[in-house]
Amino acid sequence: MITRRTLGVLTALAPAAAFAQDIGTAQRPLRIGVTAGPHAQAMEKVREIAARDGLTLRIVEFTDYVQPNAALAAGDLDANSYQHQPFLDAAVRDRRLPLVAVGKTMIFPMGLYSRRHKTAEAVPNGARVAIPNDPSNGGRALVLLAKNGLFSLKEGADHSATVADITANPRRIRVVELEAAQLPRALEEVDLAAINTNYAINAGLNPVRDSIAIEDKDSPYANVIVVREQDKGAPWVRRLLAAYQNDEVKKFVETTFQGSVVPAF
Repeated sequence: MITRRTLGVLTALAPAAAFAQDIGTAQRPLRIGVTAGPHAQAMEKVREIAARDGLTLRIVEFTDYVQPNAALAAGDLDANSYQHQPFLDAAVRDRRLPLVAVGKTMIFPMGLYSRRHKTAEAVPNGARVAIPNDPSNGGRALVLLAKNGLFSLKEGADHSATVADITANPRRIRVVELEAAQLPRALEEVDLAAINTNYAINAGLNPVRDSIAIEDKDSPYANVIVVREQDKGAPWVRRLLAAYQNDEVKKFVETTFQGSVVPAF
């Protein structure tokens, strides 16, 4: 769902093609979509750095994982920063979106959370375990659950895994698939939930302190800045990347999120 603030911003924006040569000016800011939370916080710092280079950013916040790509493909945004590469690959493949990654941003290690159990080992037989319902994050959650002994997946399973790839489930774990943003609220109703860090932080959960298991910091799920294919060589793209992949941003991320979000550049 796009927020009321987002709708107001997008309604007021002129078509991207009309002012392509002026992108990044005060008259035509570079419109970049983010999800609320860490992505938005980091981008505020990037906007500060970009301004020193004369590049003006307008940050547009979203509350879900679908609309930022749809808005970018439609030309309502110039770039977005909220998704990892496997999620983008799935969106491009399944929805035929003309989008491409141009640089890495941060890694958000996925964690397992529970209101009822202190460890993965304590999760009982027949437990209900919630995972994201989008394909790439759902598969990522299944891999994390398997690594922590909830069940077994077929050999070589990765982010493309589905519940059909569960090969052994002696504890009779019941997997519940929910929209990623709903998972923190589902903690009262399930035994365990695999939650993306951006949504965990928004819900007041500290991934380092509150999760009962978390991905290694060398997780392959680095988030990326995404643009339309036609724009990947544009000068403003290089300037945006230079503002993001900056030592000041790295220090901001490390200081602000204390290990729950990791710079990927």
